[in-house]
Parts: sequence; C-alpha cells; structure tokens
Amino acid sequence: MRKADLSTFEPRRILVCQQRQIGDVLLATPVFRLLHERFPQAELHLFTEEKCVPLLRGNPFISVFHAIRKGTGFPGQLAFYRAVARCRFDLAVNFQQLPRCCLMTLFSRAPVRLSSTCGFPRSRLYTHMAAPAPGYACQTKASLLAPLGISWNGEGPEIFLADGERQEAEALLTSAGLRPGARLVSIDSTHRRATKRWPAERWARLIALLAHGPAGDMQFLLLRGPGEDPEISHLRALCLDMGVDAAALLVPPSVPGIRLSAACLARASLHIGGCSAPRHMAAALGVPSLVIPGASGPEWRFPSPMHRELRPALPCQPCSRTECTDPQCLLRVTAEEAAEAALAMLRGAGS
Repeated sequence: MRKADLSTFEPRRILVCQQRQIGDVLLATPVFRLLHERFPQAELHLFTEEKCVPLLRGNPFISVFHAIRKGTGFPGQLAFYRAVARCRFDLAVNFQQLPRCCLMTLFSRAPVRLSSTCGFPRSRLYTHMAAPAPGYACQTKASLLAPLGISWNGEGPEIFLADGERQEAEALLTSAGLRPGARLVSIDSTHRRATKRWPAERWARLIALLAHGPAGDMQFLLLRGPGEDPEISHLRALCLDMGVDAAALLVPPSVPGIRLSAACLARASLHIGGCSAPRHMAAALGVPSLVIPGASGPEWRFPSPMHRELRPALPCQPCSRTECTDPQCLLRVTAEEAAEAALAMLRGAGS
C-alpha cells in the first residue's frame, strides 16, 4: 500500500543506496547530514562499493556501511542482499537506477522507498518518487528527499579527517620535500577518459609558468592513483625539460591511500585538475579549485567563487562523450589562461 503523506513519518533505520565512482559517493554525503537533521534518532546506513568506503570513514552521520564486493558471483551477492535486509529498514533511498541499487532496494522490503522518477516496471519498486532538480550534483541528490520535507540549502560534500591523519600528511609532504612557508598547489593531471584529459604538455607548461611566476615560493603535489606512475613520471620529465626545479615537484615514493591523499590535498592553497574525484575532495575540504572539465557538464562544480572552471563557449559543450577526434573543449584552454586564473585565485586566497 503506497503512503501519500510522509509528514508524520519517523523512520528508525534508513538505507541509502549509492554506488559507482568515489566522487559520486562523496557528492551524496550532504544527504546524510540532511537526513540526520530531519530524523535525529534514525540510524543511517549506506550501501555502496568497497572502494568508496575509506573516504567516508569518520562521517558522524553514517552509522553502518554495507559494501558489496564485486566478483563474488550472483549467489554470493544474493546472500549479501539478504543479510543487509535483516537490518529491517523503515526507509530506503535509491539515488541510482543501477541493477545492484535496485536489487538492494527490493530486498530491503522497507515500507517507504524513494527514488527519482522512472518508468514501468522499475517504478513499481518505489512508494514515492521525485523529479530530480537540475543544478549541482549535491542539489540533485538532495531533491529526491522532497517527499520527506527535506530541501537542499547549499550543503556540499564532506570529508572528516582526524588530527592524526593531517599530521601524517604533513610528515609525508615534508619527507617528499615540502619547504616551510611554501605555497602548495595540488595537480590532478590524469583521467581515464581522453575527452576529460588535458594534454600533459599543457600541464607542464602551466606548472612552469606558475613556478617562474610572481607568486613566490610554490611547490606542486603531483597526485596519482594506482597504476598512474608512468603518466606522472612523464609529466615530471616534461616539467624538468621546461626548467622547473626538481625540488618544486613533490611525488611521494608510493601512492598514498585515499584518506592520506585527501589529507595531503587539504594542505594545499589551490587544487588544479580535471573533472574527477579530487575536485570534489577539494570542495569537501574547503580548498579552492580550478578545473579544466573537458566534456564534463557544469553540474559537477560546487556553486561558489572558490571553485572555477575553464570551459570554452562551444555549441557542442558539454557533451559528456568518451571519445572525440577534435576535443576543442580541452584544446582551447591554454596554459597561459590557466596560469592567469590560478594566480588570481591564489591572490584571492591570500587576501
């Protein structure tokens, strides 16, 4: 039986379903704050993937993580869904119409099940649906909570770092060569999609312009993930060829874990990168960001002057394509333009 009015609804246990990339899950974190404020006595659970859990550890609004392990086979996954369902949820919120999220919503047997508007037969999974509001991704996710009387008020993603993690990051950066008083700029130059990856030569030119510019002592943390060492080695070599002092390029000897990477990024005065998880980490940590989004849409930018994009005005933009023979959305952004914007942001942060 479908409930039309949720004004007196008081769930004791809530399940939120959000999978896929780390950035997507990070952008769902405002939902937990909003749900906690609306239902302070409720226990909040998150169904997600194993790779996404570490960055959300320490979040005071998430009571339990249910991380599904891919590759366990369908029988193993069914057993997982049944085990989670034994928590007896009163409310399930599905932010993605993905097969695993839909299965988890079905198995939850929650009397109230929310999601975005969708067609038959998937709509039969839900007791309530809401049309997603356009705009910033956090706003879009929060808009699905409208049947609960919850609205978005500008909340952004959140990462909760412990003091010990910040100290560990400081020690790592110092061991990598960070000088006292130097302004740290984090650089996220890699991306698995070519339509969102600015050429390495332009990254090197940008770093050279900033290193030789008027902003004083500046060092650059070259962020990388697992398997990206060759790309970072290539970028570093390009920077050295352009006269950048090797001591200005910080590359920890091993790839830090995601939380330690976040703690290192939190130390930066500015983050410059593409449209990937570090931009959302910067927003969550209050670090200004300058992003070259390429084919990505504008819904990923936190609506604040602290976070800028270099997005050429093109009739095809944004397209969200994974392949393009002439990616002008990237190629029309020059290193000189990026350096000018970065210096303006650094001046603003300094004042």
